[in-house]
Parts: sequence; structure tokens; C-alpha cells
Amino acid sequence: MFTPRKSAAKDAKSAVVPTSLQLATEWSWRLLLIVGAGAMILFLLAQVSFLVVPLMVAVLLAALAAPLNLLLLRWKFPRWLATLTTVVLFLGFISTLMWLVVNEVMRGWAQVLDRTRVAYDDLVLYLLESPLQLSEADLRQWFNDVSGELELNSSWILNGALSFSSSIGSWLVGLGIAIFGLIFFIHDGNRIWAWLVGLFPRGARPAVYGSGKAGWGTLLSFVRIQVLVALINAVGIGAGAFFLDLPLVLPIAVAVFLGSFVPFIGAAVTGAFAVLVALVFEGPTVALIMLVIVFVVQQIEGQIVQPLIMGAAVAVHPLAVVLVVSAGGYLAGIPGTLFAVPLAAFSNVVIRYIASGEWRTDPVAKDAGKIAPPS
Repeated sequence: MFTPRKSAAKDAKSAVVPTSLQLATEWSWRLLLIVGAGAMILFLLAQVSFLVVPLMVAVLLAALAAPLNLLLLRWKFPRWLATLTTVVLFLGFISTLMWLVVNEVMRGWAQVLDRTRVAYDDLVLYLLESPLQLSEADLRQWFNDVSGELELNSSWILNGALSFSSSIGSWLVGLGIAIFGLIFFIHDGNRIWAWLVGLFPRGARPAVYGSGKAGWGTLLSFVRIQVLVALINAVGIGAGAFFLDLPLVLPIAVAVFLGSFVPFIGAAVTGAFAVLVALVFEGPTVALIMLVIVFVVQQIEGQIVQPLIMGAAVAVHPLAVVLVVSAGGYLAGIPGTLFAVPLAAFSNVVIRYIASGEWRTDPVAKDAGKIAPPS
């Protein structure tokens, strides 16, 4: 009885509002809801960033350490001993790398200062003799202007000290959260994930469970490829510094390796460090050669290794990588650039897995039926 009335009302509405406009408005309010929900989630996460960032660091570290933990479990290590061994070896490896950098820099610090003074004097002499026709008075005035801009007063020093102390405290708290998160993600990762899946309605659990497992597999592939990329950068730039007979070769290589885990920015900053060392110790010509070496290594990594290996592993187009890294850096600074690509890769796999309906036939997803909701 009511079907004709509804049809008539729909026809009358279509006569007033074109169908294309109806579709556009229906899509618009749905998109607005999605964007609004996303913005609200980002806002809430920003309020607890002191927890979110260390936990995300712990997830990435757990993905890096997971192969070692699985290997120890295959060797019949008790779970607690495998976790303890993995954490100790993993954190020991990272600490050793950082100690190598700091120790080598401190050993050569006096030489660095001496060479910096010589390079500064050479720069002043070059400016005085250059076609710019600068005089000592001009240079003195320029340096006075710079020092005036950077002049420190007692209140600035006090505020800076308080801010530095606060930052150190925040870093220490974040470090503690990251280490504890790493331990529990390695030891109880499956149970934590099962508990989270249990929060969802029973009908949604297979899709959530299967997509999470697929996303975790992609994250494991990402961190393994990222280690390979960092190693290529470190070996290439470190070898260049070695053949140019630069000092601090080991710190340069280790800094490049660690910096490569921050896409684009980390490699650029550590590459600039290598060029700066070449400039201070060997002069402009060697610095130019070092710059060419850094550029070539990064082009090989960015144009060959990343598209061929990383793209196949995480199924994210290189253009998408650039866009998400830029957006992540704009929204969240350095943490945003660090987490942008793994988050994009994880989200891409999860969305494609759910949209394709693969969870209906995936035997991994069927394990979600055994998960009970949290009590």
C-alpha cells in the first residue's frame, strides 16, 4: 500500500532536486562525517601524545625484534627467557651503536674544534679576498648583528633551563614507556591483540582479527626492508667517507644508519653531517665530492631500492610515501615522519583486506571465533 506513495514522493523530489545533486550531497555529508571523525581521533591522540608516541615506537621496535624472538622460541627457549634475551640483545645493540658514535666524536672533539677554527679563519680570509669586496669592518658588523640576535639574558637562560629539564624528564618518561611497551608487546603481543579484538562485536571479530594479522605481517616486512635501506645508505656513504680519508667515518656511517629510519629527513640531515665533516677537515673540493657521493647513494636508494623492494613489500606507491611523510611531518613533526609510512602501509593492507572480504575464507580469521570478550 505504501510503495506507490514512497515512489511518488521520490519522483517529486527528483523533479525538484537533480539526481546528480542528490548523490553529491549524500556523498558530501558522509565524507564530512568521516573527516570529522578522523579529525576528532587525531585531536584526542594529540592530547595523549606522551603515551601514544612511545607506544608506537615500542610497536616498531617489537616488529624489528620479533624475528629474533621467534627464532629463540623455535630453539625451545622458555617464553620469558626468549623475551628477556631478545630485549637485552636488541637494546644492547642499539646502545652499542649510539655509544660508538658518542665515543668516536668525543675522542676527536679537540681535533674537530681545531679544524673548525682553521676553517672559520679560512672562510674569513676568503670573504676578505673575494670579489664581494668585504672589509673587516663589514664582517665585524655582520657578526655583531648575528650575536645581537642571539643575545642571551638571564630570564631566557632560566626559561631555557627549565624547558630543557622538562624535556629531559619527558624523554625519560617516554623512554620508560617505550621499553615497557616493547617488553610486553614481545612477550604478550598475541594476548593483547586478542583482548582488543574481543572488544568488538562477535560478527566483526573475524574481519578485525584477520586484518590485524595481515597488517602486522606488512609491518614486519616494512621494518626488515627499512633495515636493508638504512644499511645501504650507511655502507655507501661510510665507504665514500673512508675512501676520501675523512675522520669520524664510523660515526658518520652509524649516524646515517640510524637516521635512515626517519624517511627523507633523517637521510638528508646525516648526509649533510658527512658533507660538513668533509668541508671542515678537507676543504670545499672534497666536500663537493662527498656531496656527490651522498646524492648518488640516496638516489640509488630512493629511485631503485625503495620503489622495487619497499613498494612490493608494503604495496604503497612512492608518490603516496612522499605525500604521507609530508603530511605526517606537518601534523606531528618528527614523530609524524617516522610513523607516516608504516601507518599508511598498515592501513592500506587492513582496508584492502576487509573490503575484499578475504576474512571470510582466511583460516587465520577463523581463530577469532575462539576469542571471548574481555571480562
